[in-house]
Amino acid sequence: MIFRKPSAARTRFSLLAITLALLGGTALSPTLAHAQDAAPGMPSALVPPSLSSAQVVRATLPNGLKVVIVPNRLAPVVTTEINYLVGSAEVPDGFPGTAHALEHMMFRGSKGLDKDQLAAIGTRLGGSYNADTTEDVTQYFYTAQAQDLPVLLKIEALRMNGLTLSEADWEKERGAIEQEVARDLSSPAYRYLEQLQGILFAGTPYEHDALGTRPSFDKTTAADLRDFYQKWYGPNNAVLVIVGDINPVSTLQLVQDTFADIPRKDLPQRHKVTPVAPPAKTLTLSTDYPVGFATLAFPMAGSSSADFATADILSDVLSSQRGALYDLVPQGKALYAGFEYAPKKEAGFGLALAAFPKGADASGPMNAMKAVLEKIRKEGVPAELVEAAKQKEIAQLQFSANSVSGLASIWSNALAFQNLDSPGDLVAAYQAVTPQAVNDLAAKLLDPAHAVSAILTPEASGKAVSGKGFGGAESFATTPDKPVKLPQWAEKALAKLEEPKPTPQPAVSTLSNGIKLIVWPSHVSHTIQLSGQIRQTPELQEPKGKEGVHSLTEALFSYGTTQHDRLAFQKALDDVPAWEDAGGNFSLQVLTPDFEKGVDLLAENELHPAFPEKDFTVVRTQLAQAQAGELVSPGHLFDKAIKAAILPETDPTQRDATPESIMSITRDDVLHYYQSAWRPDLTTIVVTGDISPEKAQAVLEKAFGSWKAEGAAPNVNLPTVPLSKTSRATVPDKSSVQNDVVLAETLGLTAQNPDHFLLQLGNEVLGGGLFSSRLYRDMRVKTGYVYSVSSSFDWGRTRGAYTVNYGADPDKVGKAQSVVMKDLKAMQSAPPTAEELSLAKASLLRSLPLARASLGRIAAQYLYLADLDLPLDNADRGAKAYYKATGAEVQAAFRKWIRPDDLAVIVKGPTPTW
Repeated sequence: MIFRKPSAARTRFSLLAITLALLGGTALSPTLAHAQDAAPGMPSALVPPSLSSAQVVRATLPNGLKVVIVPNRLAPVVTTEINYLVGSAEVPDGFPGTAHALEHMMFRGSKGLDKDQLAAIGTRLGGSYNADTTEDVTQYFYTAQAQDLPVLLKIEALRMNGLTLSEADWEKERGAIEQEVARDLSSPAYRYLEQLQGILFAGTPYEHDALGTRPSFDKTTAADLRDFYQKWYGPNNAVLVIVGDINPVSTLQLVQDTFADIPRKDLPQRHKVTPVAPPAKTLTLSTDYPVGFATLAFPMAGSSSADFATADILSDVLSSQRGALYDLVPQGKALYAGFEYAPKKEAGFGLALAAFPKGADASGPMNAMKAVLEKIRKEGVPAELVEAAKQKEIAQLQFSANSVSGLASIWSNALAFQNLDSPGDLVAAYQAVTPQAVNDLAAKLLDPAHAVSAILTPEASGKAVSGKGFGGAESFATTPDKPVKLPQWAEKALAKLEEPKPTPQPAVSTLSNGIKLIVWPSHVSHTIQLSGQIRQTPELQEPKGKEGVHSLTEALFSYGTTQHDRLAFQKALDDVPAWEDAGGNFSLQVLTPDFEKGVDLLAENELHPAFPEKDFTVVRTQLAQAQAGELVSPGHLFDKAIKAAILPETDPTQRDATPESIMSITRDDVLHYYQSAWRPDLTTIVVTGDISPEKAQAVLEKAFGSWKAEGAAPNVNLPTVPLSKTSRATVPDKSSVQNDVVLAETLGLTAQNPDHFLLQLGNEVLGGGLFSSRLYRDMRVKTGYVYSVSSSFDWGRTRGAYTVNYGADPDKVGKAQSVVMKDLKAMQSAPPTAEELSLAKASLLRSLPLARASLGRIAAQYLYLADLDLPLDNADRGAKAYYKATGAEVQAAFRKWIRPDDLAVIVKGPTPTW
């Protein structure tokens, strides 16, 4: 972010993000439970209609394809998710990445739909599409306008029945997938998880994760992939889930017409996964993180196990902020402490983590964590935390319908990973869990004799380490050099560009104290979500010498209120149950009947934080320790180099909190900052879900109406900036093999200028459209210079910027930059072609409804517009501009506002070749 630097508060919060990233480096099946032990007499009201078998249309076609159709009226959008019940666990010995390679090749064309047509259709759909490979299931998902469902189903049917799988295509794709391996091997988190999986699942098909290895890809042939495809990719080994604004009956008929002629297959015998708990072992790894991590991993049940619900509740209790593990944080023994459960289908593991400052001894947090887990193993956990976890897990299911793609994922996971009849079966599974069952499982699982401990130690980058890249120029889809003739069925559905229609607008009002309230009613579930933000610019509002006071203030909101201490407040949230965060950005999620209770607690936390003296001292020290590591981390130095390259030296965003400035802050400084920066007249609240505008306004007026602004509103608008000039900088990153490259410049306009719509449209042609973009075609498909490339605009109220981002091997950084310059200047010298403009318009216009296919995205969109002081119908205005725009107008906008020769070049990683 070049307009506002990540504050130390965001650094502190990012500790959790880093922790979760550790689990994001491998394919993990979801946290769902098995329902064999359903509690008799379960109240049907606890099962959300969107997750109940009674509320969906389902069938098994004669060829064995299982189909589940779930109506959801949130937006005119549909998601298809087809789950092939095969993954890396079934690959031949010595070829761990076969399933992953085949996933890539599914985007390389099939009989009746070549790769260029598939790419063009994907762009014209304007939606999102992707795939993932796990050990047990490979998933392919599309989200697009509901009217385009026939196109989505046709794509999947053609891929199921006749994949091309040519040797020439595999030769190109091999390079791309090997680059993916190289990228992940540059990640300390991935290297850790790879070793961990090899230890915990030794001797089983889970011993190697689904990514694969370069040596195995080098010896893999298209014939090998075809053999795997022919064995496993059949309708009787697939589950198709369709969710969205559709008619279930006619949709089922459409599925039958599209897939019925595909023959079933005789499936091979599946491999057994029966891991044996390993003996205790210790790993040590160096990382480029700003903080270190002490971790303990334990074998746990898989997601299809009868013990899964109990294991999931145990995980919730261990990660609870009311639990003994998290209590290491307020005690000052860890910067972060928690527990994560990573289940695969047949087995899983649990991971306890404690973060420590860069340069500190890891033995302290490691021993403290071991002591907590050992006490739990021997004495059990509080029964009230078990009951709270059960209540929250069951209540959380009610939110499932609030995202079209999320609901499709929940159904897919239940059917493909959990072997459940429906996700609603989870309610019975959670209800059946007892405190004794949780304690018995803790005593069995948290055994130090089978724990894999690891220390992830931050290490300064110093001199960059160069490594050989793996070449390759393709991933998923190519971009053709000439217009593509679509198949007739796709041409008929997608060729015509429809004039955009206005989007219904939310209810907008202003509370008595100046809070702007935006309400978007939606009754797809009996839940309500609230998102709020206070316009704040710490770089302008923090006193000189007190940099970091904003971060410290933010961090202290989780330490209770003047009415409830930290534990009592967390208990009050659990009792509702409510999911709440307070601070400059705040949020709340509750069931409909509990909205008023939840808002009262949110207001209590937001308006009456305790900022306890004892906790203040601990948190201040932790924040200073974390910031010391953050300031020397490659990621921070990269962000700082970008800002230094295009912003004036005196720009407020160049300010950095330091350990010294943080330690100089007093509790009175925090109180004064809070009183001056938390103001209702700078606050916007968005409420989405099962509520009327009138009800929302009444509840929020009652809870927040007493909050009054004191004195004149502060200036929170960053100053305008001059047009930047070209420069070059390199930031070493010892852990990187490939370079991350940013080309950036400031602009002479903001999003208030209508020309920004023309720039957005042109950028879709240039680099925003990914597979359909010129940069992707010229930098990846034609030359193989880069692994990834994109371009984007960054808008603020007072400034704008343009950036191009790519990843490249060190010897190709300069060559790739030359291509960027050539393509940018080409945008200025001639209009986009008619085909390019048509594709870009289709992509942007058809993608607009997708932004309304999630209540969370709706709220985020309105908060973004409020932050930029843009009208709430800005998307409609953009749609009209895109629809009417000519190529000459796009060319003129790029010629007027973009300055290729002024782009600054900032590189992170090995020393590049120019």
